[in-house]
Amino acid sequence: MSTERAAISIQEIPRMPARAKHSNRSLVLFSFFSIWIIWGSTYLAIRYAVETIPPLYTAGLRHLTAGTILLLWCVVKRLKPSAAQVRASIVIGALFFLIGHGALHWAETRVPSGLASLLVATEPIFVFVIASAAARKWRMNATLVGGVLLGLSGVALLMGKSVMASGSGMTTGAIAVLVGAFGWSAGIIYSRTSKLSGSPLLLSAMSLLSGAVMLLVTGTLAGEWRGFSFAQVTPRSWLALAYLIVFGSVIAFTAYNWLLERYSPTLVATHTYVNPIVAVLLGWFMAGERITLNFGIAAAMVVGAVVLVDRGTNQIERFEKRNG
Repeated sequence: MSTERAAISIQEIPRMPARAKHSNRSLVLFSFFSIWIIWGSTYLAIRYAVETIPPLYTAGLRHLTAGTILLLWCVVKRLKPSAAQVRASIVIGALFFLIGHGALHWAETRVPSGLASLLVATEPIFVFVIASAAARKWRMNATLVGGVLLGLSGVALLMGKSVMASGSGMTTGAIAVLVGAFGWSAGIIYSRTSKLSGSPLLLSAMSLLSGAVMLLVTGTLAGEWRGFSFAQVTPRSWLALAYLIVFGSVIAFTAYNWLLERYSPTLVATHTYVNPIVAVLLGWFMAGERITLNFGIAAAMVVGAVVLVDRGTNQIERFEKRNG
């Protein structure tokens, strides 16, 4: 789950095909590599980081560092926030980072990274349900209904075969991932309806910093400081945390922003389908996470559901635009 989707959710950038034609091909390929592969690999990096760093502290340190880097960038660009943006950054920081990423980092002390990525991939379904409930208007078509039903069936298969059979710790962790996905989805709905103007970069920096403060305070109140010392952190955890900050946050965020300035949001959103596949394969290849037949079927169902929900939503939006 990338943290930086917050910036783009707040202010969607229109397509600019003329500029895209003149973009450097290598830079385009690297940017898509960043949002497809790097973001998919962050699930395994989280697992390694939380091995010896408390999970909420891991998320807090990650976002504190990334947010500071982005804020310095904003200072160089002489960007100043409005009072409304400050308030929004607190709400978004709570939904995206305290609930969304806090739950994910905590859960990965209990569940494999591949399983976590598949459960997070259900976010488009949560977004559809929350948006429809908030608007009190259920816009449906066959593709969308099929995607929702397929996704719910995939999650049920994951929970039934891969999770509950593994014990209560795994079940609790899986539920935490779903809670985090729900919180992130609520943050997307809030950011879309807040109608804030201004720099997405600045709002992202402030949201990261506010979320980081909440994560570090919550982790301290939860007692993560007890028995923890920096001396016990392994080199692998430090490297994973550095990877999350530099590659998962700063580089992938910049690439995501750059792509959305030049290509359609639908094309860039393909990372939603690719990330869980990358996470599952990396978890299997590098961490020895098991891929059973039931897990493979459930994974295909969840990824297929994301594709169907995305297509169904786009079909509805195109229909509404044509009909005013």
